[in-house]
Amino acid sequence: MLTEFDLIATFFTRPSRQNSRIGLGIGDDCALLSPSPSTQLAISSDMLVEGRHFFAGADPFMLGHKCLAVNLSDLAAMGAKPIAFTLALALPAARAEWLAPFSQGLFALADLHDCALIGGDTTKGPLTISITIFGELPLGRALRRDAAQVGDDIWVSGTLGDARLALASYRNEVTLNTTTLDAVAPRMHMPTPRVALGCALLQYAHAAIDISDGLIGDLGHIIERSQVGASINVDALPVSKVLQDQTLDIQRAFALAGGDDYELCFTAEVSARKAIEAAAHAVKTSVTRIGTIESTLGLRLHDADGCPLNLPLSSFDHFTAP
Repeated sequence: MLTEFDLIATFFTRPSRQNSRIGLGIGDDCALLSPSPSTQLAISSDMLVEGRHFFAGADPFMLGHKCLAVNLSDLAAMGAKPIAFTLALALPAARAEWLAPFSQGLFALADLHDCALIGGDTTKGPLTISITIFGELPLGRALRRDAAQVGDDIWVSGTLGDARLALASYRNEVTLNTTTLDAVAPRMHMPTPRVALGCALLQYAHAAIDISDGLIGDLGHIIERSQVGASINVDALPVSKVLQDQTLDIQRAFALAGGDDYELCFTAEVSARKAIEAAAHAVKTSVTRIGTIESTLGLRLHDADGCPLNLPLSSFDHFTAP
């Protein structure tokens, strides 16, 4: 049976990496970080609970990826470059056959973004994964939710709704064949944090947020904090070929309120359109204009012909969702 310290030493302690911003990592009471001159730290925490955020028995490699990806996505939404993270784990049992692939999935994504594990905690309990992540960005340049301006374009990255489609299949809400499910399941289990795009947008975007609980809810946070309104062309929402094969009602519901997309929603002035498209192309990420920030408060949905849509949708809420 692994002890707590065996667990840490075997699966989560790695050789020190050359990073001038990390003064001290795992092995003491605290880690020490030194942000670069003229920068500020961006810090975010997320918790994933078995049975709430992921299915019991979820693949540990994919889970290791996802638990860090959702935190990297928060940094991306602020335009911050990752530095390091801490990991707190509650485990029903310290099993090497689970810990090995979990740590491999975690570190594969961490290494891709040069983001070092610098500390954390472990204990026995229901499977719960909590990460706090640290990034840095130029002083005063963060992409905040309260900075949208009237007249801004509204953009989203990637495509929306595939993660919700996969979940619907697992819940038997829709029927997908194996090939189709295999095409969308990675969007649910191993999302791609748009870190490079977020950093590139620092030059052009006003406000940004990552789409974790559904577009209408997350965009709602931007317009509420910015004290503006928004109009969205629902038919302009970018969806995959797989989702396009579903009914129009499912397409709209999953793209607008599906959640777990971990794409970026951001606003920018009209004059930045070409620059944003070029920046997105440079980091190999698609972006789509879907609407406009307006002075009239509230969120309004319409179709491609401008006809208003009254869609009874709501985003995910941890305390009201089934």
